[in-house]
Amino acid sequence: MDRKRNPKMDALNSGLAHRQPDPAAGPMRVLVIDDDKKLCRLIKDYLEPLGYELVAVHTGLEGVERAIGEIWHAVVLDVMLPGLDGFEVLKRIRRASEVPVLMLTARGDEADRIVGLEIGADDYLPKTFSTRELLARLRAVTRRATRAADSEAADADPELVVGRLRVNPNTRTAVLGDEALDLTPVEYDLLASLARARGRVKTREQLLDEIRDREYEVFDRSIDVHICALRKKLGDDSKTPRYIRTVRTAGYMLMNPDSKDFL
Repeated sequence: MDRKRNPKMDALNSGLAHRQPDPAAGPMRVLVIDDDKKLCRLIKDYLEPLGYELVAVHTGLEGVERAIGEIWHAVVLDVMLPGLDGFEVLKRIRRASEVPVLMLTARGDEADRIVGLEIGADDYLPKTFSTRELLARLRAVTRRATRAADSEAADADPELVVGRLRVNPNTRTAVLGDEALDLTPVEYDLLASLARARGRVKTREQLLDEIRDREYEVFDRSIDVHICALRKKLGDDSKTPRYIRTVRTAGYMLMNPDSKDFL
């Protein structure tokens, strides 16, 4: 359903929403979007003594406006919200901002986690989390975002070319033929890692270590979710992929389908 355009939101989208936070400018700013006020106070009481500045809002609409209208190091977003649910909030944030988003799920349901990752969440956490795990996940997603910002400021890296696929590390963009690929930040990092190792297998553990930078469980399915999303955007058939090949018991490999060595 079409919605009436909001001039205020349009202005935000073209301005503050695209700026990166400066780690040297002050404390780490975290926005929590959750209608559980008790939980918000718990997070605030834990993080603020550790040098975080935490702001909590309790509705999806206010969460969208604050998330894209101000500069944040990370957003903690609950799935179950009054009005706009967390998935719709995340979609609207991703139209304007690449701020790291850590999603909370009430029961840790796999379906919620998969949907969140596919939309563009950087990580997920069941609501039974410990405060120490929350801190570790926040540090992980903000480190990844900082590395991405640093890479943009670094010397130019050569474009990665695999057949008709071109991955540009300087602009963090990917093009297949003449079509630009609409990738989430995590999907881009995953594709770039595979492109740098083109023709060689990357294990799930290696990919997790490179794009998530956190402790992980061996059976963490997030890599498989992102691979599935990438294959769709590359126009691959999951049963007969042309670019990203699954190597059983090993991991994934990016291949050039135009190469004579491609089987």
